[in-house]
Amino acid sequence: MEEQSTRPKKPLFSLSSISPAQLFVAGFGAIILLGAFLLTLPAATVNGQGLPFIDALFTATSATCVTGLVVVDTGTTFTTFGQLTILGMIQIGGLGFMTVATLFTLILGRKISFRQRLLIQESLNQLSVEGVVKLVRKVLIFTLVFESAGALILTLHWASEMGWSQAIYFGIFHSVSNFNNAGFDVVGNFQSLTPYVSDPVVNFVIITLIFVGGIGFVVIAELVEYRTRRKLSMHTKVVLSTSAFLTVFGAILIFAFEFTNPKTLAPLDWSGKFWGSLFQSVCTRTDGANTLSIGDMHQSSLFLMVILMFIGASPGSTGGGIKTTTFATLLAAVWAMIRSQGDVVFFKQRVHESKVYKALTIAFAALTLIMLVTMILCITEKADFLVILFETTSAFGTVGLTAGLTPHLTGFGKALISFMMFAGRVGPLTVAFALNWDRKKKHFRYSEGKIIIG
Repeated sequence: MEEQSTRPKKPLFSLSSISPAQLFVAGFGAIILLGAFLLTLPAATVNGQGLPFIDALFTATSATCVTGLVVVDTGTTFTTFGQLTILGMIQIGGLGFMTVATLFTLILGRKISFRQRLLIQESLNQLSVEGVVKLVRKVLIFTLVFESAGALILTLHWASEMGWSQAIYFGIFHSVSNFNNAGFDVVGNFQSLTPYVSDPVVNFVIITLIFVGGIGFVVIAELVEYRTRRKLSMHTKVVLSTSAFLTVFGAILIFAFEFTNPKTLAPLDWSGKFWGSLFQSVCTRTDGANTLSIGDMHQSSLFLMVILMFIGASPGSTGGGIKTTTFATLLAAVWAMIRSQGDVVFFKQRVHESKVYKALTIAFAALTLIMLVTMILCITEKADFLVILFETTSAFGTVGLTAGLTPHLTGFGKALISFMMFAGRVGPLTVAFALNWDRKKKHFRYSEGKIIIG
């Protein structure tokens, strides 16, 4: 008789077998489904009927993935309960569910396990688990400080216009929404912030919140500690220089393209033209708010915005896109190739070739996904190609700007755009890693062959 093995059989499924990427994706999915359920409740909508599930799922995805695309008007469709549900999803989605979970763990006085640290590392897009809990504390403090400051200034500014109670609510909602780069608003009637296109206070506060939320918490931490450290990392230098360049470059081109457009900048004075161009440049890369009518902008402006939305915000931030560092690394790699240099260099420091490969992979995967979804939507939706491309890129970049297509999407279109928002928020590589259960590294290399390039 054969001896029976005394080794315990491995279970077909265990929580410990799930990778951080898979838990990260599953966590965001769970938040979206919970939010969608809450938005279907009668208490969530003004008409007392709740949202249809597909609309609730779309809205919950948009809020949790801090995008801002909407199929119904937030200010007039939802009750206070519904709007606060959306705001809660924006806050959790912007910080990352693991950051929020870590907060509760710290409040309860429990120890953060190594597996939890791996999840935090994945959530905040860090290079290692070292110092991630300390970073979470900083993230929470920075968020509280900036959101509170933004809410206070907006409340004081709006108090004379709409009364204290509404001003406080508007101030808190728009501060949280825009710091997390979500772009949801409660102004009503799909206006976004167009009534304040020439308002310097609203423009300055919202632009500051969006920009700070979009550069990443690691960069914020280094800037805060600069007085004592007197040193910035290469990452921070690349993020700040690239973000500044894209913001100024985008504002100048939007100003030039829309200067004579009677439906956007033409009717405004010089101050309004300046704020309108700058606001739209900042929002295009990270946030769904707008002070100009997107659907009335010239095609040249829309295509420029597609490029900026594709690039997006910075790693470890509340924004999406391929990220500023990916864009900068690819540009630097092209420049190095043109100059016949072997290394990609920033500020006299070399970038490891694995990072260049990763940047190329992210950009190619994102571009492929956008092209594929755009082609499918061209079949299912009745709209111009540029409008569909704009909407698809906006969803992937978790930007939330719309040229007017989103409220008119078919059910299939809503589902597809929801997937794009989800993929854009967690990252195409994270989704790919989550779907790949077997990522064993090969311990051999194939022989080298020859191929002609170019």
